[in-house]
Amino acid sequence: MPIAYFVSSHGFGHAARSAAVMTAVHARRPDAHFHVFGQTPAWFFADSLAGPYTYHTVQTDVGFVQVTPIQVDLDETLRRLEAFLRFEPGHVARLAEQLVRAGCRLVLCDISALGLAVARAAGLPSVLISNFTWDWIYAGYFDQAPRLRAHAEALQRLYASATYRVLTEPFCQPGPADLVTRPVARAPRETVLAVRRRLGLPAQTKAVLITMGGVQPRYDFLGRLKAHRGVWFVIPGGSQRWEQDDNLVLLPHHSPIYHPDLVNSCDAVIGKLGYSTLAEAYHAGVPYGFIRRPGFRESDVLGEYVMAHMPSADVPEAAFEAGEWGTFLPGLLAQPRRAPADRNGAEALADFILQLGP
Repeated sequence: MPIAYFVSSHGFGHAARSAAVMTAVHARRPDAHFHVFGQTPAWFFADSLAGPYTYHTVQTDVGFVQVTPIQVDLDETLRRLEAFLRFEPGHVARLAEQLVRAGCRLVLCDISALGLAVARAAGLPSVLISNFTWDWIYAGYFDQAPRLRAHAEALQRLYASATYRVLTEPFCQPGPADLVTRPVARAPRETVLAVRRRLGLPAQTKAVLITMGGVQPRYDFLGRLKAHRGVWFVIPGGSQRWEQDDNLVLLPHHSPIYHPDLVNSCDAVIGKLGYSTLAEAYHAGVPYGFIRRPGFRESDVLGEYVMAHMPSADVPEAAFEAGEWGTFLPGLLAQPRRAPADRNGAEALADFILQLGP
């Protein structure tokens, strides 16, 4: 049962959501074979998927060019958009032919407008899966970069061509949808005890996961965390190799431990406010200290959702970067872990996809 999946490679959030959906489909239909198109590192899907898939390295999106996990480069973003959104007809036709040859009968798109164009060229139904679309995000930058307006309008037309639309909470653009789901997240695989043993965390010790998502971070405050005695910090991207330094467990950016297991095994998560981190913390019931992204329209919507539905703390970026964690860490750790959340949105999405009869 071949299904095409075009995934935005902006960060890891879209890939994480897509992997959760594919895993839920595989649980129902082990014969489902996904043809995944994107530029997320191949290891991400290898770590996340157990069912059959083929990965095709293709640029499917631009999103933003990130300078840091928080800051964007608008000039370089515009340059890449102007090259990408031409959608050279021969390229679209070749991808459409590839889908037809593979026997795909449905195209899923996690905000990839290219996937929608390819689906239309192949004469296949498409499903747009999103909590935001780029035209809506870009509208927040029109004053700084007026040339984004034309790109946003082009993307809006492409998004409108989707056969079906699915909104995943917390979504930014209320409107007509064929399905609305709870947050979509990859599920943990190991027990909390097993993961904590692998990490070398002492029993009964408070542990905090620091994560900045799919953009390689730079941490200048690690030494100051050692002052928080009795708290251990697990930090993917903190080192090029797995090492322990006092109360710090430093992991490479490509962590040897599955990221949802890291979230589930810690007593709190602190990091950039992003969809996949939010969704994984939501389903684990773990307190979330979130850092907003100034100017990024999604950030305020996600922040409101976290404060309404999760134990949480709104962490100032300046305090985070300066290592002034005494201002928010004790209060975050004092919040009780909530019972695991209700049904994962990936389950509802998988049921919807299979009802379409690909």
